[in-house]
Amino acid sequence: PNLVELRKAFNLDSVAGGGNDISKILNMMHWIHNLITHDGNNGIPGIRNALSMINVCKKENKTLNCRGLAIVLNECYLAMGFKSRFVTCLPKDSLKIDGDCHVIDMVYSNSLKKWIWIDPTFDAYVMNEKGELLGIEEVRNRIINNKPLILNPDANWNHKSSQTKENYLFSYMAKNLYILECPASSEYNY
Repeated sequence: PNLVELRKAFNLDSVAGGGNDISKILNMMHWIHNLITHDGNNGIPGIRNALSMINVCKKENKTLNCRGLAIVLNECYLAMGFKSRFVTCLPKDSLKIDGDCHVIDMVYSNSLKKWIWIDPTFDAYVMNEKGELLGIEEVRNRIINNKPLILNPDANWNHKSSQTKENYLFSYMAKNLYILECPASSEYNY
């Protein structure tokens, strides 16, 4: 019932649009990226579900960190019937000097028959040299094996800073793809 309420409250069918599953997945990512500003120094409001967090951000002009954005988008995907999870991407950090991590989503595309990388913070997705969308494991393996990667050209941070594959994938995400964590159960109000 909560996911039905979320879907109706924000008219997610219109947000997703009438295209194929990939189009819907990307439209929803763009919507969240444009709706809520990212601030990595900000936490998450007390109630950690999409309906509450979107409303708090809109009413109080609040921002969310990457985890908050990924949780909101994950629940919106679930409300639209997509299989989805938010994934915490962590560095090895054996010296305990890098406390940074990044949280993104992985969404299952029925048409591609695989999970794909979706990052609402940077409005980003990743492709191979043929333009095929990639999942987290595929991106990680391609970084390790020095295979071509393409970042969508409109990837950005808060519409203030464009992202390049060198900065986003090879500098930032490469170090954060050592340990991957996600909840055992992906559900509303995690």
